[in-house]
Amino acid sequence: MFEKIIETVKSETPLVHCITNYVTVNDVANILLACGASPIMADDVSEAAEITSICKGLAINIGTLNVRTIEAMKLAGKRANELGHITVLDPVGAGASTLRTDTAFSLLKEISFSVIRGNISEMKTLYQGSGTTSGVDASVSDRITENNLDEVIALAKELNKQTGAVIAITGVIDIVTDGNTVYIIRNGHPMMSQITGTGCMLTGLVAAYCAANPGRILEATAAALLCEGIAGELAYEKTKSVDGGTSSFRMFFIDAVSQMTDENIKEGKKVEVR
Repeated sequence: MFEKIIETVKSETPLVHCITNYVTVNDVANILLACGASPIMADDVSEAAEITSICKGLAINIGTLNVRTIEAMKLAGKRANELGHITVLDPVGAGASTLRTDTAFSLLKEISFSVIRGNISEMKTLYQGSGTTSGVDASVSDRITENNLDEVIALAKELNKQTGAVIAITGVIDIVTDGNTVYIIRNGHPMMSQITGTGCMLTGLVAAYCAANPGRILEATAAALLCEGIAGELAYEKTKSVDGGTSSFRMFFIDAVSQMTDENIKEGKKVEVR
C-alpha cells in the first residue's frame, strides 16, 4: 500500500519551496531535512516564482499572513502549476479572520492544489465559506470523533469535488481521500498538540512525500500522515523513558522522522481503507 514511498524521498531528495509562517519556519526546514528532502524558504515577490521553478514541490501555509507574502504565494503557485509541480495548501486559521478566509479562497481560485491539508474547522470553512475556527486550532465542537466520522468523510469527498485536490483532514483521527478511496488513520499521540508546529511540519512532509512520488499523491499524503503519527508515538515513549517534557518530545519527534522507514510504516500503521 505504501511501499517505497519513504525510500523514494530519501533517494530523490526533493527540493521543496516553503512559503510558511515565521512561527514554525525552522521546524519545517528541520523536518524536511529529517525526512530526506531539502527545504528552501523564499517569500519575496521578486524571487518566489523563480525559486519555485527549481523545486519539485511547493508548500503554502497562511499562518502568518501579510500583503507581501500573499502575492508571493500566488506567483509561486501559478508558476508551480505551469510546471506541473506538486502544490500543497495549509489554510491555517481559515475562518478565524476575514484576511485568512479571503486569502484561502483567493488562493483556491487562482491556484490548482495537489493536496489541501488542514483541521476540520479550516476545512469546513473552505467548504461552507465561513467557519468557527478557534485561532489556528479546530473548534472543540468540530473535532473528528468516531461518532461524526462518516460526516467528515462526506465533507472531505465534497471538498475534493470542489477543488480537485487530495483532501487531508487531520486531528485525533485523520482522513485522507481523493474522492474515491478513503484512508482513516488513527496514529499519533496527544502530546503532539503541546509543541508548536506539528501541523506546519506535516504540510512540509506531505509536500516532500508527494514531490518524490508524484504518481502516488493519495498514498504519499497518507504515508506522510502515518509517518508523523507514528513518530509522535515513538517520541512519547522515549520522552517517558527519560522523564522528559515537551522540549524532549520535540527532539525525539524529529529524531523519529529522521529514522522512519517504509518498514516502520508497514508495522506501525493504524489505518482503515474505505
